[in-house]
Amino acid sequence: MSAPTLSEPLRNPEISTVRAVHLNGPAGRLEALVNNGASEASFAALVCHPHPLAGGTMHNKVAYHAMKVLNAPEWGLQWPVLRFNFRGAGLSEGTHEGRAEAGDVLAALSWLEGAYKLPIIVVGFSFGAAMALNACCDPSLRHAARGNVRALVALGLPTQAFSHSLQYPFLSGCTFPKLFLSGDGDRFAPRAELEQVVESAGNPKTLVFVPGANHSFSGQIEAMQKSLFGWLKEHVQ
Repeated sequence: MSAPTLSEPLRNPEISTVRAVHLNGPAGRLEALVNNGASEASFAALVCHPHPLAGGTMHNKVAYHAMKVLNAPEWGLQWPVLRFNFRGAGLSEGTHEGRAEAGDVLAALSWLEGAYKLPIIVVGFSFGAAMALNACCDPSLRHAARGNVRALVALGLPTQAFSHSLQYPFLSGCTFPKLFLSGDGDRFAPRAELEQVVESAGNPKTLVFVPGANHSFSGQIEAMQKSLFGWLKEHVQ
């Protein structure tokens, strides 16, 4: 069988479970992996990893286990899922910038739209959540691929990092269904601060705190997965 192309993606998990691809990002080529979904999948998904300067890559455990909810047969969704390394992470070209990485998310959305022609669910963890929200909700970043996004999930969205307070003013006009899912012991997003961010966001929106979980959901990965799956079944399926 010949290698798949953008117009002819592998979508049978019995043929191949995961494959490497490269995306054309605004700062150069981006390293990426696709977990192939079922042929009858109703959505495709994008998962964005945490901060590269803190060691974040597409292999991060939270990003990986979020991908499993979206893709693994035991969860029942079996959507194709794209993960990629932001510029400067892994084998991706370019250097870390801090804000321009929203353009990397848009490049990933373009690839998914071209490959699968399906509505897209976007999931980000930590820095990846911030960049996903920027890419999909900031009105200054207009991009055709955004029109295929159907819902957003922000895992561990930070309200402070590297001694800086993080603001998300563009969320007030963001009308995608949104899940904000964090640990109630997340030191990068104290509960009161995250509640304020979510309060400022446009509807529809859901805020869920995983009891006893820190920023990385250590020891609470399964609880994170169940919360993510439950929201997707209620608001997306």
